[in-house]
Amino acid sequence: MGRNLPLLVVGLLFLSAGAVHAAGSVFPVLVASLFLVLVFSIKFAVFCLVEMPSRDRQPPVAGLIFNQLIHFRDLFDYMTFLARKHRTYRLIMPSHSEIYTVDPANVEYILKTNFSNYSKGEYNCGIMRDLFGQGIFAVDGEKWRHQRKLASHEFSTRNLRNFSSSVFRTNAVKLVSKVATAAEARQPMNMQDLLMKSTLDSIFKVGFGVDLGTLSGSYESGNKFSQAFDDANFIVYWRFVNILWKVERYLNLGQEATLKKILKTIDDFVFELIRIKRDQLKNGTVDSGKEDILSRFLMESEKDPENMTDQYLRDIILNFIIAGKDTSANTLTWFFYALSKNPRIQEKVVDDVRKATGCKSHTSADDFADLLTEAALEKMHYLHASLTETLRLYPAVPVDGKSALEDDVLPDGFKVKKGSGVNIAAYAMGRMTFLWGDDAELFIPERWLAEDGSFNPESPFKFNAFLAGPRICIGKEFAYRQMKIVAALLLNSHEFKLVDEDRVTTYRTMFTLHMDQGLHVYAYPRM
Repeated sequence: MGRNLPLLVVGLLFLSAGAVHAAGSVFPVLVASLFLVLVFSIKFAVFCLVEMPSRDRQPPVAGLIFNQLIHFRDLFDYMTFLARKHRTYRLIMPSHSEIYTVDPANVEYILKTNFSNYSKGEYNCGIMRDLFGQGIFAVDGEKWRHQRKLASHEFSTRNLRNFSSSVFRTNAVKLVSKVATAAEARQPMNMQDLLMKSTLDSIFKVGFGVDLGTLSGSYESGNKFSQAFDDANFIVYWRFVNILWKVERYLNLGQEATLKKILKTIDDFVFELIRIKRDQLKNGTVDSGKEDILSRFLMESEKDPENMTDQYLRDIILNFIIAGKDTSANTLTWFFYALSKNPRIQEKVVDDVRKATGCKSHTSADDFADLLTEAALEKMHYLHASLTETLRLYPAVPVDGKSALEDDVLPDGFKVKKGSGVNIAAYAMGRMTFLWGDDAELFIPERWLAEDGSFNPESPFKFNAFLAGPRICIGKEFAYRQMKIVAALLLNSHEFKLVDEDRVTTYRTMFTLHMDQGLHVYAYPRM
């Protein structure tokens, strides 16, 4: 602790200097800032002295939360490094401890057995609220149950399943056309960017009944919204390691000042979407909300306008976007990265796709899309295994944070104090040799297959890319179907190779596992 405290003080002094500069270098502001630094440092030092000992069977202390600030660029790998030492550990914050675990027994206990004791909590919700508001990922209690009930009903309808599959095929065919153009010109392409645009177009059509057209470039506002959303995702996640973000927001400094402008761009876009959709419903220019999810929520809001305000609908929309765009696009990005690094596996996926569809050779994207029926997708066991192996190593949501409502004891015997953060480290779990063997860090789809070649699932408490228990992802099958359709169409038509085999590929630290600097590949027509 002694080595970290001076770093903290220096950091606080720099922030104070920034505040002084913003205020016009007024002497009283400097005095007040230095006083706050002193008070905060003493308070934190006392808290650390109390929390550091583990005599009461709390998880071992792996360091201070400021260690995560130092390791922010490789945060999830740093968590993996610590998890190899301690399957359950904690980091000390100024106000509480943050516990991290990779123990499946603990995961089951937190997500299912004692689910009622582990909520998102005010600490997590407070950080996320500016972006996600009162959407399903950032709330507990009645609001969470209400949104989940409505969304669960929608995702279970055959109508939405058929409609979404049609949208996925249509947009995947457009994506193949983009790839074919680049391949013909022998130009490299950023696959992550293309996948992000394709999945954004799909979620807007399925979720909101809007043809956004970001992939075709016909709707520039959609591109601006997408970039703003990604930037907000990054800045809000930064708050988890920046304990002074509230001060910066109050003083309108640094990233918080940037976030304020970004959120206005996001809000303007979404509120306009809601207004247009309301007008369409009133004018009868859409089919009474029988297809897209937003129309159903708007119809529900007419029954309860006091609670289901436009602000509430805005929050619901943004949560659907991160679920429908980021998760699928990021997973597909890492999937194509893994296949480009492993050409043998890429060819096995193609064989699997062609056997399942009965397609013996390359055919047009439109004709091949017609072959991607529900029955054909169900037969693609090796593709399913490859996508699942991608999610094991590169989970769309690398860490899931919760808060303990009451004192508790985890199955591994460690005590949890009321108010402690409790985090399930999915990214680290996928790299634990005690769970996956000595080859845990290798991309091996076969680990998911039975002897007869059929897909063999693991416990959701060991492989928790989609969480488990009451909060299990309701869009799991929706996501797999979209990813299979996109992957099958692209791989049937083209072979993919990395532009730079030697480049060290990593992530951008945020709520979802976004590949830093994109995925740059060449595509070659497949015969």
